[in-house]
Amino acid sequence: MFDETKLPNKAKLTLLARVLFTSLFLLSGVTHFTNIPYYASLMPPAFPFPVGLTLISGAVELAGAAMILFNWHARLGGWLLVLFLVPVTLVVHGYELATQEDQIVWALQQAHFLKGIALTGAALLITQVGVTRSLVSQEA
Repeated sequence: MFDETKLPNKAKLTLLARVLFTSLFLLSGVTHFTNIPYYASLMPPAFPFPVGLTLISGAVELAGAAMILFNWHARLGGWLLVLFLVPVTLVVHGYELATQEDQIVWALQQAHFLKGIALTGAALLITQVGVTRSLVSQEA
């Protein structure tokens, strides 16, 4: 594996990285509650309870982002974002890719789909490495 004690740990840079990474999820999570009809309309017609799923996904998104931002159980926060990102990427954007006939909308959905894959990779990295070294490894 790798020696975690050799990872760089610049406090200001890791804070900036956490702010940048979580800003998307924090804003999107808030708008899950302030614009429920929009998010519910993004779900494929076959999905039951679109409003309930919108509220749950917004809560999971906000919780995961806050945990990473404040470095409080950041690895668990990463898992929460994975739990949010995988179904949203596959169900919402994947469905649109599979069914969309308008080439402009298809291209936009493709960008969202690829962004979801990339963000999932970043969240998975956080589940493994966290966002800062632990106190134990700093003492080593």
